[in-house]
Amino acid sequence: MSEMKVLMLSWEFPPRVIGGLATHVYHLSRALAGRGLDVSVITCDFPGARYREVVDGVKVYRINSYRIPSPDFASWALAMNLNMEKEAAAIIRAIGGVSILHCHDWMVAPAAIGLKNVFRRPLVATIHSTEHGRRNGLHSDYERMIHEVEWWLTFEAWRVICCSRYMSDHVHQVLGAPKDKLDVIPNGVRADEFRFEFERNGFRRRFAHPQEKMVLYVGRLVFEKGIHVLINAIPRVLASIPNAKFVIVGEGGMRRPMEDLARALGVYDKAFFTGFVDGRTLKALYQCADVCVFPSLYEPFGIVALEAMASGTPVVVSDTGGLSEIVEHDVTGVKVFPDNPDSLAWGLTRVLRDHEYAIRLAENARRKVSAVYDWDAIAERTVEVYERIMGEYERSGWR
Repeated sequence: MSEMKVLMLSWEFPPRVIGGLATHVYHLSRALAGRGLDVSVITCDFPGARYREVVDGVKVYRINSYRIPSPDFASWALAMNLNMEKEAAAIIRAIGGVSILHCHDWMVAPAAIGLKNVFRRPLVATIHSTEHGRRNGLHSDYERMIHEVEWWLTFEAWRVICCSRYMSDHVHQVLGAPKDKLDVIPNGVRADEFRFEFERNGFRRRFAHPQEKMVLYVGRLVFEKGIHVLINAIPRVLASIPNAKFVIVGEGGMRRPMEDLARALGVYDKAFFTGFVDGRTLKALYQCADVCVFPSLYEPFGIVALEAMASGTPVVVSDTGGLSEIVEHDVTGVKVFPDNPDSLAWGLTRVLRDHEYAIRLAENARRKVSAVYDWDAIAERTVEVYERIMGEYERSGWR
């Protein structure tokens, strides 16, 4: 197994962090390298980041992502893929070839599929979300184009990894991938990275007054993450918990509309939009929060919920998608009805009112995270998929 050489392709990798995909690739690649695999990651460049570096045994290559004027994101992604494939081909030759290619989502699918067919190496795809799920259907040619690229990726892949049973069923139904081609391997978390010493009181005062109870949201400010549900729930929570403070971490196209909505509802002074924060700040916020809330409408997995649970903070989540599989209601967190501000306010109020209940949820959650969602165990399951693919590949005539 030490001779297996894995090349991952991902459009984001720290310090370029757009969503949970970057966190997933970062931790999975490191865990695989820790198991003796030769792992390389090809990703997009980022201001201040090195074009070539080794991160905990993982060789990271950042390519020129073609900052040419583009009418939309998909057009930019296509141009970026052209350069990624060209540079990746040179890298593969320089490192003496690869055993297997591992592609993460549609943004790098054209490059991964091209490399697969040029070098005749098997391709595994991890589907983190779909355009159909993000948009609650396909409503334009732009969305249908992305959907077709996702279908193309699952068709070309030797096997497809999904992060939850919900996502596996979704990929089968929406993209038509055969069930016997799908593997379910969850996201993970390094629980020890979310418990560390810092000057808690001084740090917390940057975001909330000492007497305020901190409600923390972490995620992109986009429709499918349910940020609008949270903003609409704020007045309902404040009616029962007037000293609540809502700290909203993340960026996205809905930030300005949500700030305007908070003003219209008269709760802007109780909502702190932080924008993007660095990793250590985020981990400290998790530890300072009285409750973390994830009100997604569509959520393939929900890695931020795992991070909050690892931090020892109770969580309130929508009963949907992967969140439903992570959280057991009244045991490791509170589930509420999706897209329902009243239900969300009920869940938050319940946790904020009952300190002993909140502690019990948090302790149960932390134990579950350590037992089920450790990255080393997830890497082992990923290696099993790789080994199955390589065994079938060696017996095939395709190579």
